[in-house]
Amino acid sequence: MQPRNMSMSGVVDLAAVKAAQEAKAKAEQTRAEAARQGGPGAVSPADLVIDVDEASFETDVLQRSAEVPVVIDFWAEWCQPCKQLSPVLERLAVEYDGRFLLAKIDVDANQMLMQQFGIQGIPAVFAVVAGQALPLFQGAAGEEQIRQTLDQLVQVAEQRFGLTGLTVDPDAEPGGGPAPAVQEGPYDALLEAAVRALDSGDLGGAVQAYKNVLSDDPGNPEAKLGLAQAELLQRVADLDPQEVRRNAAERPKDVAAQIAAADLDLVGGHVEDAFGRLIETVQRTAGEDREAVRLRLLELFEVVGAEDPRVASARRALSRALF
Repeated sequence: MQPRNMSMSGVVDLAAVKAAQEAKAKAEQTRAEAARQGGPGAVSPADLVIDVDEASFETDVLQRSAEVPVVIDFWAEWCQPCKQLSPVLERLAVEYDGRFLLAKIDVDANQMLMQQFGIQGIPAVFAVVAGQALPLFQGAAGEEQIRQTLDQLVQVAEQRFGLTGLTVDPDAEPGGGPAPAVQEGPYDALLEAAVRALDSGDLGGAVQAYKNVLSDDPGNPEAKLGLAQAELLQRVADLDPQEVRRNAAERPKDVAAQIAAADLDLVGGHVEDAFGRLIETVQRTAGEDREAVRLRLLELFEVVGAEDPRVASARRALSRALF
């Protein structure tokens, strides 16, 4: 297993968007297969904290991450900070009532996993969501910081991957029992069609599929995010990056040149550069030109996600530039 960093903050590049879409589709397939087989049962609170080793990692972490975010606590018996952090994570796993699963890995007994995750010191906390590895934090952390991180993890897992967690029955025996089949949402077929279109490179088809969902459900968060990403990829697909950046450098007041460069910035993961470029262009323009730049900036906010602190900072900067 080669863990792959996947930022919860919404940095978008072509590979990351495709990887996230593929992971979501795989998670949906896994949940559907589990439903056909009777599905995992309601779990007891004791099932929310599990010990994992190299032999059980595939089943207990990678496969389970298709139904629930799995938080990994890398620890060792000799690690004093671990002895302070681990009980907090265990308590929060129960308190969060199935919204994430806590997997504890003893690094002394599982050196290969420690190396694969690139861990330099412990305690170290990662998450795996739909097969994608995310670093959360390393070293001692306060409970407030841990809660904020877990809240963001749960939100991203639900909004981007449809992972709503496990059903917890306080009276259930550890190990669980049969659970009701998962019901398909009203737009699952259209959203799956959009993912397939993205996988095949049919960006126009993906855009239309997301628009079909939004025509009936304008607030659908998955479709809004997918549409913003698909439209961004569609806009940059035929651009010549060198020409775009040369035009932007030579013509700082050219709105179209700056907008195209900002799109490329964002696709390349340079979020602050994209936002900063458009905010500076807002300051230099007026009338219809300024409005065009403002609207494109709002579209890029949608791609990155409202939960990203860089979006909040850029919104404040945009307000200052406008008023």
